[in-house]
Amino acid sequence: MPTRPERHRPDRRRFIANAAALAAVGLLPSAHAWAAPCRKQDSNWIPDDAFLAGLPGIMKAFAVPGVGIAVVDDGVVAWSRGFGVTNAVTGTPVDARTVYEDASLSKPVFAYLVMQLVDQGRIDLDKPLVQYRRPDYLADHPWIEQITPRDVLRHTTGLPNWRSKPATEKLVPMVKPGTRIDYSGEAIFWLQLAVEAVTGQSLDDSMREHLFGPAGMDDSSYTWNADLAARSVYGHRAHDAAETGMPPQMFREQWSIAQQIADRWGKPLSAWKYEDAERALPEVIALAPAGLVTWPGDIVANAAASLRTTVQDYAKFTTLMMAGRKRAPWEIREATRQAMLTPQIDIPGRYTQKGLGWNMEPTRDGPVFYHSGSNGGIFKNFALGDAQRGRGIVVLTNGGSGSFVHQRVVRAATGYDLLSYDL
Repeated sequence: MPTRPERHRPDRRRFIANAAALAAVGLLPSAHAWAAPCRKQDSNWIPDDAFLAGLPGIMKAFAVPGVGIAVVDDGVVAWSRGFGVTNAVTGTPVDARTVYEDASLSKPVFAYLVMQLVDQGRIDLDKPLVQYRRPDYLADHPWIEQITPRDVLRHTTGLPNWRSKPATEKLVPMVKPGTRIDYSGEAIFWLQLAVEAVTGQSLDDSMREHLFGPAGMDDSSYTWNADLAARSVYGHRAHDAAETGMPPQMFREQWSIAQQIADRWGKPLSAWKYEDAERALPEVIALAPAGLVTWPGDIVANAAASLRTTVQDYAKFTTLMMAGRKRAPWEIREATRQAMLTPQIDIPGRYTQKGLGWNMEPTRDGPVFYHSGSNGGIFKNFALGDAQRGRGIVVLTNGGSGSFVHQRVVRAATGYDLLSYDL
């Protein structure tokens, strides 16, 4: 479903420095931060004309029909452009209103909401998650009791990425929480249910109130409606896939069936919470092809994987992570922003680090924050930012080989050959 678990590789460089101030306000588990001197470069991250002229050829080589690129410079969205088509069969052109399936780029956006609730005193990063909500699919295991929101956001819960049979399989940690990094969509989804309990709202309603509305992210949603259906890209197989034809569309197919129930209830999918999905599940299963929908998580907003945005909206979000900007009252505090971009656990041998919702990687100019996204083997995305220099780039694609495209875009735009590409 979302991204594959990350593999451990040797540490190439580490930038660890004192961050006692963040630890003092309870945002860091220890007094460590990542820092490196910044070197000002004259060029921005907008790809040059020569590269953009050749981009359609790169897309064709890797069978990626559509790409959206947006660039942040000096802390604002400075440039954006779409290429190709949303659907290789219909040939509908990509435009400024095209909505992409962001896949695991969903996670940093959700993490921002969680940190807003932390700033409001409604969530404690180090309080056991079971004290907020204990879904009935959790295993009866002592390690479950130790998992905290911090563990979730830095991927140290010990939980698997996704259960293979969520309708019948209990969720149980593989290792003691806080001892190693295990990339887990399941953990993010559990934290989402805790946020529902804290706010009394659906994920989309919380997002609209706290983030999407204030940030002007008007084309963003973790769920589905007729407008999103019309503007959303279709996913396409990798260039070297053995199968042919349009692949299964996963969320699009699941949502389309759930939409029938939502219409009958008069309650939009954006307002559904987990209990609504539980109630609707038998009817949806009856309407769906065998195996398409198996548990409530298939038909409710998924904080780990189901975000849809325009490329401009996602770039707007990355601007919130930039240093030195004047912050509106609804935004997270400066110390909280720094905590999101500060390594939260020291795992020897890792070449990248986990912040709260973001990954961090050293470069010649200092650390950058990033996240990748992969859904169903047919959507591949990447977002990268340099908080100190106020720069960022977002590349969203609708092809299973989209990583080959977004890597080339980011290299051409930034000059970085990132180690994170080896995941």
